[in-house]
Amino acid sequence: MLSLDPLGPECDSPLGSKDLEEEEGPWGGGSGLPPPGCFHGSWRHDVALDCKGSPEGAEARAWTVYYYSLLQSCLQQAGLPETQDRSQVPRTGCPGAEVTLCILGSPSTFLSLLLEGGVQSPGNMLLCLSPAWLTKVPAPGQPGEAALLVSKAVSFHPGGLTFLDDFVPPRRATYFLAGLGLGPGRGREAAELARDLTCPTGASAELARLLEDRLLTRRLLARQGDVAVPATLAFTYKPPALLRGGDASPGLRLVELNGKEGQETLVKEEVGAFLHSEALGDALQVATKPSGWRWRGRQAMRLYPRAELGPVVDTVLALLEKLEEEESVLVEAVCPPAQLPFPGSPLPGPELALRICAVVCRTQGDRPLLSKVVCSVGRGDRPLRHQSSLPRTLEAALAAVLTLEAGLSAEQRGGRQVRTDFLGVDFALTVAGRALTPVALELNGGLCLEACGALEGLWAAPRPGLAAEEAAAAPLVETMLRRSARCLMEGKQLLLLGAGGFSKKFVWEAALDYGLKLHLVDSDPNHFASQLVQTFIHFDITEHQRDEENARVLAELVRARGLQLDGCFSYWDDCLVLTALLCQELGLPCNPPAAMHLAKQKSRTQLHLLCHHGPPWPAPSLYAVPCCPLESEADVDRAVRQVPLPGVMKLEFGAGAVGVRLVEDASQCHEHFSRITRDLQGEADHPGIGLGWGNAMLLMEFIEGTEHDVDLVLFGGRLLAAFVSDNGPTRLPGFTETAACMPTGLAPEQEAQLVQAAFRCCLGCGLLDGVFNVELKLTRAGPRLIEINPRMGGFYLRDWILELYGVDLLLAAAMVACGLRPALPAHPRARGHLVGVMCLVSQHLQVLRSTASRETLQALHDQGLLRLNLLEETLVPGEYEEPYCSVACAGPSPAEARLRLLGLCQGLGIDGPHYPVAYFLSHFK
Repeated sequence: MLSLDPLGPECDSPLGSKDLEEEEGPWGGGSGLPPPGCFHGSWRHDVALDCKGSPEGAEARAWTVYYYSLLQSCLQQAGLPETQDRSQVPRTGCPGAEVTLCILGSPSTFLSLLLEGGVQSPGNMLLCLSPAWLTKVPAPGQPGEAALLVSKAVSFHPGGLTFLDDFVPPRRATYFLAGLGLGPGRGREAAELARDLTCPTGASAELARLLEDRLLTRRLLARQGDVAVPATLAFTYKPPALLRGGDASPGLRLVELNGKEGQETLVKEEVGAFLHSEALGDALQVATKPSGWRWRGRQAMRLYPRAELGPVVDTVLALLEKLEEEESVLVEAVCPPAQLPFPGSPLPGPELALRICAVVCRTQGDRPLLSKVVCSVGRGDRPLRHQSSLPRTLEAALAAVLTLEAGLSAEQRGGRQVRTDFLGVDFALTVAGRALTPVALELNGGLCLEACGALEGLWAAPRPGLAAEEAAAAPLVETMLRRSARCLMEGKQLLLLGAGGFSKKFVWEAALDYGLKLHLVDSDPNHFASQLVQTFIHFDITEHQRDEENARVLAELVRARGLQLDGCFSYWDDCLVLTALLCQELGLPCNPPAAMHLAKQKSRTQLHLLCHHGPPWPAPSLYAVPCCPLESEADVDRAVRQVPLPGVMKLEFGAGAVGVRLVEDASQCHEHFSRITRDLQGEADHPGIGLGWGNAMLLMEFIEGTEHDVDLVLFGGRLLAAFVSDNGPTRLPGFTETAACMPTGLAPEQEAQLVQAAFRCCLGCGLLDGVFNVELKLTRAGPRLIEINPRMGGFYLRDWILELYGVDLLLAAAMVACGLRPALPAHPRARGHLVGVMCLVSQHLQVLRSTASRETLQALHDQGLLRLNLLEETLVPGEYEEPYCSVACAGPSPAEARLRLLGLCQGLGIDGPHYPVAYFLSHFK
């Protein structure tokens, strides 16, 4: 037997006025003074809870003191230190330029979220204990919308440290989540604060009214087909538009009433038919309860034996008198409890009521992710409620809600930026036939989050803080940070140098999605992207010997057009040095041009790092590889004497592994140098691989080991995020990529070594701010550097990282370019595994025209059977080639993803004797 309604000691008493007046507290819409002191602790009480300029009345002040004491009690029980009052020295900060995640509500409800936010984004997760600590101000240029300013809050930091802070000037919220209510009191104030904000908002009164209406959500869940709900009879009075008409839902009978009086005959007939219907199955009891947000938290549920028609009818009629428009009365089956057998005994065990509580979060791409499941256990003869049971360990619901929200207008949601980012879903575990079946009862906001937090608190009591993978709130914090990044970047004016090739088409879709205002500089006046930007400047950016002069000319062009830029960046290899020089001319954030020059030229990178000894250990010199620059035939002879063979020859400024080759002796070195000098002389010979910088080469020592990419996000010389992927063996003597796997299958200590090697090599070259792609090999003696690409990783990397981790490297690069610290989770967690192979025109021309055509691959991608990244637009074979596309499969484990991909490649004809996919995937076992 299971119920979700908070039941007091009078739960079996006749329905009375008291039952219909009680509320669950001020955040639920109640009024009056808080309960008398029930907290026991030694924390200070002389803290400065008043907010300057916003005095509170006695009642409001009493609630603020109550919630501060509740916070201290929660911290104390979690083994965390007391909040420190540092409000006498206000925080200054950078209002409008920093992530500000603001929570307004009960500390006990949101404690797990607040602590996790303190880990993921230190000092940026703020708890407001009073609406008076917040102010709404009209947003310039956005009629009808307002910015939310935080003047006072409790800030959360790693280790559970908390501080009571004043902010002068106030911080602008980039994400707001509040406990809501309709009645007088703080719930209504919170609802007003949440309405029509410019910042992302995780809840609104309008959405809560919909999602916490039991009848509406049950109908929504029942229509999904794969979510069971209790058999329910509903009497509705002037139902909302979303409940009118439509197809009937299994086990859910809806009776629309024209009035609240004179319904005795109809109610008696409907209830009688329902109590005798097969829809109730084995249920021996039914429950009556009102439905609608006004009834949230009120103690108005009653239980009756299924055979007692009269009392059920009387209760329904009594409730009908109290209904308002768009509310309803429910009669529902009470799920029969499970009987567990005693080991070694033929007799069944006691009846147990099991309540399953799940937290589901919205993640990247508006997909639901099951974050945590807990269950509560109690006696079968008493209903369970959240606060009266201990949680114990034990995704279609949120998907249904996301579908519903997609059809709502901004007004219906309570604002343009309002979304439901997490839900609590309550289930009963009941017996259907001989199987245990979960039955969805209702959706809620903070109750399930609080229950999961309570469970985590039980685990964490001896050791404060949880690992990221254990925290139910971790995916929600990641979503808050992701939406905050959008908020900070919406409308930013960015100058982009170099439109890039076909593989960068995603940039223009992403810019539109994020609300970025792009101004493009490119050499091709007919580039398709010229029509997709705010401003297009046609300028020859291929003459790199004139980069310094061109930077000055471009700066004048920008000024002449009156562009008010927030940042300037590039993801195109050829334009990286020019971008740094232009930023220097315009006074925009960027790495020093000297650092970009150093990273751009491969031999200079290695030789510079080889000389970089000294503390802190390990020095970058440990990762560098001996090499020698080649500009003439004479240089080749000198290099052969200096660099151990076998070696690798490559273009100094090359990209995409074009022209890279394994050479085993001096004759092969001379032969390859002559071939490259003859075939690849300038940009026209192979556009987009860096020949605008010349065709100089280098010889470096060949390093045995597995190859890996490390994609880094740095800000102010600090490492914010790192993503490691594994590459398969190449088809020697060439080095064109064949296969890849993400996340890495390396041991954690090996992964950490690679990340530190990549980070220290970037710092060693003076790269302090940006998104960088570092290629390394892991040898028996540790990581060795192949090269640094001082821009976002190419090919499939941005797409894979976005898919697996919900982190967009493009957006991170844009934020750094604007001088903003990227809003990234501290410990991104992969949501699965991707394993992919490259398709090459030289190896797959026939299958790419038949069984693995672009149309076929795109159709499989759209069906979710593979992940396709097209890298070239046309099927043009050539001696110096880059991959045509990447084809990948996802799976819950690397092994499963690998097997799916191998089967797919065999079926499509990508696998073959001359392109053995199984061998290329062998590194990922």
